Amino acid sequence: MRAVIQRVSSATVTVNQETVGKIGAGLLVLLGVEQGDTLEDVKYLAEKTAHLRIFEDSQGKMNLSVTDIGGAILAVSQFTLLADCHKGRRPGFSQAALPQEAEALYESYLGQLKTTGLQIEAGRFQADMQVALINDGPVTMLIDSHKTF
Repeated sequence: MRAVIQRVSSATVTVNQETVGKIGAGLLVLLGVEQGDTLEDVKYLAEKTAHLRIFEDSQGKMNLSVTDIGGAILAVSQFTLLADCHKGRRPGFSQAALPQEAEALYESYLGQLKTTGLQIEAGRFQADMQVALINDGPVTMLIDSHKTF
C-alpha cells in the first residue's frame, strides 16, 4: 500500500462538479492499494497517517501530528500510485489491486482513520475526481507499507 501524504492549508475533491470532500488544515492523502495488501498494511498506514509528525511546533520544528493539531484528513484513492514506468513510455498497472479488493482496503483505511476522532473526508472510489489543494510548506511524504526509503 502506498500513500502520498501532503500537509495542506486546505483541500477539496470534486466529482461531476460536486464537492464530495473538503478540509481545512490537515492532510491530503492519495492512497494506492497494491496486489497482496492486507489489513496489516491498512493499520500501518492509518497509524502512520494519524501520527506522522509533520506539523510545526512553537519552535518551528516538525514535532506535531495531524492528531496533535486537531486537523482533518482528506483521503483519495489513486491506483496510479502503483504505476510501473520502468519499461517503455506507457505506465503499467499490473501491481495495482483489483478494484473490488482495493475498494475494501480503502474503506478499511477510512474506517481506521475515523477511530481517531478527527474529521475524515474522502473521495469517491473509481470516480473521475478533481483534487485541489494548498500544499503547506510544501511538505509531501511518500509512505509505502512494503518499503523503507
